[in-house]
Amino acid sequence: MSLGPDSVTSVHPLGHGDDMHQQVLASFPLCQLTEEDLVQNPLFCRLLASLSQHVDHTGLSLPLRKDLEKAEQELRVQRLGWLRSESLLQLLREMAQEHCVRKHHSSTTADDDKFCETLEQCLLVAQCVRQLDPSSTVGQDQPQLLGLSAQHVLGLMPPEQDVRCMKRRLLVELEKRLKEKCWALLSYHQPDCENESEGLKSLKLSRLPETLENESKRAEGLREKHKESAALLQRQTHRYLSELLGCVQILQSVILDHRLKAQKELDVKKVEYLDAKCQIIIRKIRVEMLEIQLATYTPETIAAHRKIRDVLDGELSAARAEKQSADSVLSSFQILGQEFEALVEEYSRLRHEIDNKRWALQEFSQHSH
Repeated sequence: MSLGPDSVTSVHPLGHGDDMHQQVLASFPLCQLTEEDLVQNPLFCRLLASLSQHVDHTGLSLPLRKDLEKAEQELRVQRLGWLRSESLLQLLREMAQEHCVRKHHSSTTADDDKFCETLEQCLLVAQCVRQLDPSSTVGQDQPQLLGLSAQHVLGLMPPEQDVRCMKRRLLVELEKRLKEKCWALLSYHQPDCENESEGLKSLKLSRLPETLENESKRAEGLREKHKESAALLQRQTHRYLSELLGCVQILQSVILDHRLKAQKELDVKKVEYLDAKCQIIIRKIRVEMLEIQLATYTPETIAAHRKIRDVLDGELSAARAEKQSADSVLSSFQILGQEFEALVEEYSRLRHEIDNKRWALQEFSQHSH
């Protein structure tokens, strides 16, 4: 797929909410992509959209996905066969162990002893044969262990008649134990069926594999949905954090601008506060100094200050009375109008000349002596 200059000019600009973005993000959930990345790279978005038609959400191509599904199917079949054989082997071992426990705690019949001895011997021989001849599982020849072969061990099998008797009884015992296991599994899955009839239990038991398979598929679907939701939540969280970071930066710039504008008013308020505080401190200092001065005064000093104050008060009263009489005389003179003002100016000039000549006469008299 080649993209030249002509194709670049023909690329249709994609919107922020285009369905192609959601398709690409859903097709590649394992990639750390955001919708913003797809908007900024439209060619890459188209490439991924085209690629999503040929690969699955894990990045595997469709043919490879089919091969993988086929291999997984074969693996399930092999695993199912292994589980069946292991389940039967576990049941057989449990039968042998339970017989040993009963034998030690109570008496057992000869048929039971014979059955369990034959079963244990067959199990032991089968296990040895499997260890000596693993070609059926490995697919290649292996060197013999201690020079033994499977034929040597098969010779230790119990008599054929005992084996036939054991197999006839074994089928009944296995059916009984498997039924008990199935009832226990059904009771665990559906506890409310304890008191139901055996026919109804058998019906529910026949549907149990299908029910378990449906529940498994539903759980797998929920698991896939959870993965998709987690990926979507991660993308939305990334977008939310980006938007939140942008909002924080804008808020910081607004706070800084507001702080610079309000700094002048804050400085003025601070200066006024400091000035008022200084005035209060100065007044307090003056009061303290006055209190100190008053504390140092003697009764004689206080009496002398009082006398001086009385003299000054008398002089102030006399000056006020003189000022009041002068104001009344001046008021009477102001009635005369402009002629009085001319006489006052002439009187002031003559008085000034008399004062000058008197000062000159005093100076002459001092120098003549």
